[in-house]
Order: sequence, then structure tokens, then C-alpha cells
Amino acid sequence: GKNSFRFLLSQNTTDKMFARFAPQCLRSSSRSCVVAGLAPTVHAGGNWAFSAGAFATAGGLGAAALLANRERHQKAPQCEGFFAPRKGNFKVCVCGGSGGIGQPLSLLMALDPNVGELSVYDLTVAMVPPGGVAADLSHLEKRVKVAGYAKSLDQKAVDVLGDCLKDCSLVLVPAGMPRKPGQTRDDLFKINASIAKEVVEACAKHCPNAVVALIVNPVNSVVPAMAELYKKKGLDPKKILGVTTLDCVRANKFVGEITGVDPDEIEVPVIGGHAGVTIMPVFSQDKHAAKIPESQIPALDKHVQDGGTDVVNAKNGKGSATLSMAYAGARLGKAVLAGLNGTPTTECAYVISDVESDVPYFTSKVTFGKTGVEKVHPVGKLNKYEEDRLKEAKAALKKEIQSGLDYARETSL
Repeated sequence: GKNSFRFLLSQNTTDKMFARFAPQCLRSSSRSCVVAGLAPTVHAGGNWAFSAGAFATAGGLGAAALLANRERHQKAPQCEGFFAPRKGNFKVCVCGGSGGIGQPLSLLMALDPNVGELSVYDLTVAMVPPGGVAADLSHLEKRVKVAGYAKSLDQKAVDVLGDCLKDCSLVLVPAGMPRKPGQTRDDLFKINASIAKEVVEACAKHCPNAVVALIVNPVNSVVPAMAELYKKKGLDPKKILGVTTLDCVRANKFVGEITGVDPDEIEVPVIGGHAGVTIMPVFSQDKHAAKIPESQIPALDKHVQDGGTDVVNAKNGKGSATLSMAYAGARLGKAVLAGLNGTPTTECAYVISDVESDVPYFTSKVTFGKTGVEKVHPVGKLNKYEEDRLKEAKAALKKEIQSGLDYARETSL
């Protein structure tokens, strides 16, 4: 089921509401409760959710609010005695934390109740110094400790990021160059693979057990390359994953627009990969999306695939999907941290996989647990249209995976 994605602006506010209206509540880390004598279990989705976030980022992004309360579809935990799960105290790093995705992503992770320490890392040439982003975030009325780290172009990340990465449980990497007009995907891969490799190499040394979530295009090639490099070094390749959550976010939103159903009640798995035809929403597996007429599905499918391009066009080429990507990255990050904290949580992600025997890397539902990736789920039942689309997606995905495998064979960490 979809994980809870909720950020509480004021702990004091929620505490006052609890004290006033539910003095006998047993409060869990997700702010769900049991009222003595009234409810036998914790109510998923909680009636006591006050969720909001507001931020201003550099480059004229302006103010934006990201709100969410996504407990639905997740089985509510039983209360054990009078004790509820404690908040985690995990250290998280955002690499590329000064950028258009990195700043809002850093904000959202700072608001996650399972984050006790946040590192914001970027290059010294970044428009906004990561130390400045950290200083800004350090004023939030949250318990999280925030620190900024910068590296010059002539320094190696593995040599200077020891303090930044030490003890990290999750490293989010919104980094790399955007694709330029006329640039091939292979050309982009060669540039961004080098950027990703530097970060991954530092993680391998300073936090080898951390989950490393890559938002580095082309994800379909970069993730296999980095996972294979981890494997060559004797590390767990499942620690490397690609963030594909935005495809699910878009699919849910677009289905909601067509059906009139709240997107919070929609859960469309998106399988395959994270580019073009490899993005494959499985509309038949959601009860609301399954009601959409078959004749409308191809256009809806294409709408999800082209979501990123639509945003670029809407911004007149002056930006990309930074805010929605930050939202999606934080949702994936929250799922990982919830799992590490003892609440198994499922999201779609691009990982090393044997779900489809002919593609070694694949996006499907992944359950995160106390060690990271706990279970990679099979695709499930598909209709005829989806079976044909899966063949198309895998044909394109194989080529992009191979680029990553070739890169890993020619280099090492």
C-alpha cells in the first residue's frame, strides 16, 4: 500500500489538539491514535493530521506548499500495550542540495519526523552555497540538525565528504546535468554517470550500508551502472535504487482528474523504467483507474510518459519538474526511513531485480524494511493492452540497461 507522506508544521499545535480533544490518545510517530474505549486499532489516515510545508527557493521558484496525508491502503498497526513506535533518528544527506530539486527536497526531508540529522551537500560553484541552505533550514522549529558541506571542482568527494556522509542511512542524489537540445541519451549518460560515480564512490567508503536513491538521468542506465560498481566492490547492489515515484504521482493525479476521485484514494503502480515508453502505468490494478474507458487509456498512458516534457514546455524551457520531483523524492525517502524504523512500507522503485527474467533492472513495487530493500514484488496481473506495453517497455529498457552495464565493466570505484 501507499506510505504515509505527511509533514507536520507545528508539533505544538497537534499536541494542543490532542490534549483538548483526545486526552486518552496513545500517540504514535505518525500521529494516529486510539481513543480509549472507542477504537480498537490505530486508524490509518489519522483524524489528527495537520500537514503543511511552505518554502521559497532560489532562482525565482517562489513560495510553494506541499501538503500530504497518505496513510490509505496501509494496514494500521496494532497498539502494543501502552507503547507506540518511536520516531527514528536517522541521518540523511541530499547531494545536490542547493539546486532546484535539492532545496525543496532538503526542506521536505528536514520536516520528516524520522530525520534527526540532515547533510546538505553541493559544489562550491553552486548558485546558492549549501551552507546557506543549511542555515536557512536550521531555523525550522524542528529537532533536526542541519549542516552544509561544499566541495570544489578539483577536490574528490571521497576525500572530503567523510563528515557529511558518516552514519547516513539514506542518501538522496538529485544531481547531474539536464539534457540539452540535440543531445543524445548516451551523451547525457556519459556526463551524468561520472557525476553519480563520484557520489557513489564516497558513499561506498563513508556510508556503505546507506540506501542511495538516485535522481540522476538517465536513471535507466545510471542505476545499473552504479549498482554494478557496488557489486564489484563487494557491496550490496540493492542499496542503489532509482527514484521513479514521480511517475506514480503523475498517474494518480491524472486518474483523479479524469474520474473526479481524490488522488489520495488512487494507487496506480508504474513499472518498467523511468523514461519514455519504459514508463508503464498499470491502470488496471487500481479500482478507480480500471473504470476509465479502454479507448482513453493510450492517451492517458502517454500523458504520464510525457509529464516531464509538459512541465519543461510550461516553463518555456527555463526549468524542469523540480517541485514535483522534490515531492516525489521525499515520498520515496519517507518510505525508506519508515521501513528502516520498523514499519515496512511499499513504493515503486527501479532496482536490481529478477521480476522479469530478461531485464536485470526493473521498476516494480518494492517493500522497504529495516535493512532497506526487503522485497521486490512481481508485476501482477496485466490486461492485453498492458501485456503489449510491457513488451515495448522492456525492449527499450534492455538497451538502456546495457549502456549502464558496459560502463560498469570499464570502470571501478
